[in-house]
Amino acid sequence: MINAPEYIKTIKPYVPGKPIEELERELGITGSIKLASNENPLGPSPRAIEALSKGIEGLNRYPDGSAFHLKKSLAARLGVSPDEILLGNGSNELIELAVRTFLAPGDEAISARPSFVVYPTIVQSAGGKNVIVPLKDWRHDLDAMADRITGKTKLIFIANPNNPTGTINTNAEMDAFMNRVPENVLVVVDEAYYEYVTSSEYADSMKYFRQGRNILILRTFSKIYGLAGLRIGYGIAHTSIITEKNKVRQPFNVNSLAQVAALAALEDEGHVEKAKKINEEGKKFLCDELRSMNIDYVPTEANFIYIILRDGNAPELYNELLKEGVIVRPMGSSEIRVTIGLPEENKRFVQALRKIQGK
Repeated sequence: MINAPEYIKTIKPYVPGKPIEELERELGITGSIKLASNENPLGPSPRAIEALSKGIEGLNRYPDGSAFHLKKSLAARLGVSPDEILLGNGSNELIELAVRTFLAPGDEAISARPSFVVYPTIVQSAGGKNVIVPLKDWRHDLDAMADRITGKTKLIFIANPNNPTGTINTNAEMDAFMNRVPENVLVVVDEAYYEYVTSSEYADSMKYFRQGRNILILRTFSKIYGLAGLRIGYGIAHTSIITEKNKVRQPFNVNSLAQVAALAALEDEGHVEKAKKINEEGKKFLCDELRSMNIDYVPTEANFIYIILRDGNAPELYNELLKEGVIVRPMGSSEIRVTIGLPEENKRFVQALRKIQGK
């Protein structure tokens, strides 16, 4: 019998949701809506779809391992060098590459809870030690995270906005935090939802990059660009960091269709603005409705809302919503996360919630 290391055996595997069609078959319902995975309800840009149709013709060829055209376009927009950008199979792969590159067995990484579950899972899979710091007022407690830095700390993960709470950390908070981080520690700022942020206090991570700090900024085409199914994200860091990560990156880690679709999506600013507008309108509608039902929630800067149930019946509510054809994400005994959808989807969620509350 082949035995995995103990730190692998004790990992709790990610449990994906069932396909909508399977849920409908099991429950005997039709017309379900999915508000569980923070996807863009508009779908991809029409330009991306057109680019995909043309890109199919070249599938007999390996993808461009350097992602030359996409990196060039991103670099021009961001005001950085193409050598300071790394593409990944979703930002998840870039998180894994950071851990594999900079963290050895026994080293420590700091992250928050609740936050993106991938951070501690990947650290544990590399034999690292997870140092978990609870959120404070549903936001990263950066002072407490800085207090936990030791000589073994190699990585610090900050999701801004945070998933699943949708909260942000401010410029002032990040300034104070970055001033406490030693030069040998890499700060990974995960900005998967940054395009949705409207707050003027949102921390400018690129400022620290330009100051020469050891920071890795992660962004993705999965959310506002609507390309979650193609799995493509990118990281911004100084060349020395990118060079080391490239040593462990697979040669053709981003497929050719993802590259051409991302390039086309990047150029369709109108589609992005439309997605932002729909999200803001949906956010206002849902928050107003939740307040009217006396349901607690965390104010969000992302495309989802973290709902807190006073009676601690999140699993029951999740199942009751399923019966109404509404799929959300249960986050524990007392919380659920609902993605902001199209207007008709948001209304459907509210109607189902009111029906369940009335039972």
